[in-house]
Amino acid sequence: MTGSVVEAPPARVPDELTPGPSRWHGLRPYLPLVALAAALAVPYSTLTLPGIFEGPLNSPGTLQLLAVCLVFGGLAAGYDLLFGRTGLLSFGHALYFAAGVYGTDILITRAGLPLWQAALLTITGATVLAALLGAIALRTVGIAFAMVTLAFAQVGAILVARDFGGLTGGEEGLPLDVSGLPAGLVGVTNTVNLYWLALAYLAVVVLVVHRVSGSPTGRVLAGLRDDERRIGVLGLDPYRFKLVAFTLAGGLAAAAGVVYCLIVGGASPHITSSELTLSLLVMVVLGGPGTRWGPVLGGVLYMYLDHRLTAFGTSDAVNSLPAILSHPLSQPLFVLGTVFILAVYFFPGGLASLRTRLHPLLTALPRRR
Repeated sequence: MTGSVVEAPPARVPDELTPGPSRWHGLRPYLPLVALAAALAVPYSTLTLPGIFEGPLNSPGTLQLLAVCLVFGGLAAGYDLLFGRTGLLSFGHALYFAAGVYGTDILITRAGLPLWQAALLTITGATVLAALLGAIALRTVGIAFAMVTLAFAQVGAILVARDFGGLTGGEEGLPLDVSGLPAGLVGVTNTVNLYWLALAYLAVVVLVVHRVSGSPTGRVLAGLRDDERRIGVLGLDPYRFKLVAFTLAGGLAAAAGVVYCLIVGGASPHITSSELTLSLLVMVVLGGPGTRWGPVLGGVLYMYLDHRLTAFGTSDAVNSLPAILSHPLSQPLFVLGTVFILAVYFFPGGLASLRTRLHPLLTALPRRR
């Protein structure tokens, strides 16, 4: 009699090693909509957060600060299209942001054009400029590419500082002539409209970057970041795809410049410095390069800290400390640098990696029965 083979039952996995259904998993796709709804509700809220903002959420000062943070969140997301998603380290990205700011200001203040014409011409011109300079810079690779982009940005900074053609105002900057703007964008009471504009810009940038990253072009850009030679072996032209990313990032930066010019009411030469590009790099690394929301969070957090630490450094609480503490704490860049070093050390993947790094800790906690 032939004995039948009896299969052993599958091994039972202990309950503590079995990932249970997460109640947040089904809500994750809706989190961006929740964040957008919260951002839309800010101008209608009178909530006061002492120590975080100087006034209620709907006060003009708070809305202007949030608008600047939103603009730089979008600017960092656009820069991440180069650095995090294509692997291009550009030290001259501030040039296209400055072109957006100064181009808008000059066309409105000097040429007397209406806002929509000035914005359209500025974004188009800056995008063409990015395509032309990118066509030259992308002939190099690695550190040479970074140095070429830095050289182009330095040329722009020199032209602005020396008041080329009497257009930029030199070191004093160029105030925006508000008489050529729509009435809804002028005055303290209309700060809320500038906040809406900044939020709309951020939403457009996130949508564009997300669509590009999920497209076949985005997959090629990711391939360029990981191994450019493999893309060449597949018969694709790496130079052409990198130029597309460079041009698109330049156009998005110029659009940020248009919105920023309206928020701050003019242009100043500090936006042409290479320090701004280095700040963008810090924002992306702080948030998490190559992620969907990391650069946005990094840009918003960096600009918030940059503004708030300036006020914190001159506060009575800091001035009352011993000199060995008050002197470094009164320097916003020192505090920002310390925060950045700690963030990179403890969270190398940026803020976007917090959930992944905290997951083992959360799963180790006793589960509710």
